[in-house]
Amino acid sequence: MASTLTTPLLTVGVIEETISSLPIQGRVLIKLLLIQYFDISHDEILYMVADRPDPRCVSGTKPVTTMTQESIAATTNRWQEYRRRTRLRRERTWLQCTALKHLADTAEALADRAASLLKAQGVASDTIATLKVQARTAVAGQALRTLDERWTQGTITAEEFRKYRLAIELQTLLRFAERFRKRLVLAERERQTSDRMVLQDHEVCHIWGIPAGSFAGRKVKFLSQYLLNLQAKLAGAPLKNHDAPSQTHVSPPPPTPPLHLWDETLTTLASLPVERSIAVYDGLERTESALLEKLSAYALIALPEATESKFWNSLVLGASSNAVHSEPTRSLFGLQRLVAIQQDLDRSPEALEQELLKRTAPPSQEPGVSLPPQTEGATGELTEMQKQILHNFIGEDASGRASDKW
Repeated sequence: MASTLTTPLLTVGVIEETISSLPIQGRVLIKLLLIQYFDISHDEILYMVADRPDPRCVSGTKPVTTMTQESIAATTNRWQEYRRRTRLRRERTWLQCTALKHLADTAEALADRAASLLKAQGVASDTIATLKVQARTAVAGQALRTLDERWTQGTITAEEFRKYRLAIELQTLLRFAERFRKRLVLAERERQTSDRMVLQDHEVCHIWGIPAGSFAGRKVKFLSQYLLNLQAKLAGAPLKNHDAPSQTHVSPPPPTPPLHLWDETLTTLASLPVERSIAVYDGLERTESALLEKLSAYALIALPEATESKFWNSLVLGASSNAVHSEPTRSLFGLQRLVAIQQDLDRSPEALEQELLKRTAPPSQEPGVSLPPQTEGATGELTEMQKQILHNFIGEDASGRASDKW
């Protein structure tokens, strides 16, 4: 009876060693399928260029050579483009999950501090529990307008204003936390799908330059050989080379490869660290300083609810009309800067409490200082310097008249 394989034995090193034991054709095929985790060496690229069929053979012309600098560069560019797209997709999903988890934790921490401040101001625990239950259906806009009107009219004190404002902020933060948690579930699902995704057959054929029928036969052969070699390695048996010449006696048919090892391979490779890319500013929010300022406010959950979803979609989907899409894929500049800002954010209870106190402070009722009226400039004659500047712009012709060619 065959022994049961334990998944902890499967490591990235075992997978790399098993792939290295395959013939070069099998190594290229497996590495192309797992392109977001493995690189193709220069020798393997040269093999793909030499292995692809020459179209001149089909037309009846005798080929001279298929190994040219143009064909090598074309194959390398195709491989690099597919690798870049797959790895940017994996990085984007990882950044989404990291940012959303931090946003949800920050919103919940701010909500806890708001509840503590309300309790310190004498609000009963039952009232706070009622506010939390009603947070999903509460309308913050009307409540804020009513509160500002009462403060302007002077019908409430500063302590009452802060108490009502904290209650509104508590419900807003709870809604934000619930929104971020729902997005995090979807982002985790997308990340798992991205980590387990391999190149499609037509994509591998595009890189390699071979017909689909030829690739299908190779895929069945070498994928089975990889799984059988991996099973033998985990069981401690020597690896078999299926390309070796057969013996004189009739060998039994090869056993069915365990398909669960392919799933375990993808799961093991998904634990590798995400390769970080260098993204450039793409024009989001018109200027980079404005974007960084908005990202800093977003990290502290200080954006309005009405505009938060649009801003998040612009970061994740590249759906902003202000962005200049210089990359064929979605830009990661905003997500990368958001995660960097979140890592430097102070989330200690004291810092969060100071942020809430500043956010819920009543507006100042002091009259604004009016600016002194600007005196209109004198409308006298032009000075010599002004005449010289106009002369340089207008110019003169040979007769001394002002040139009319401008």
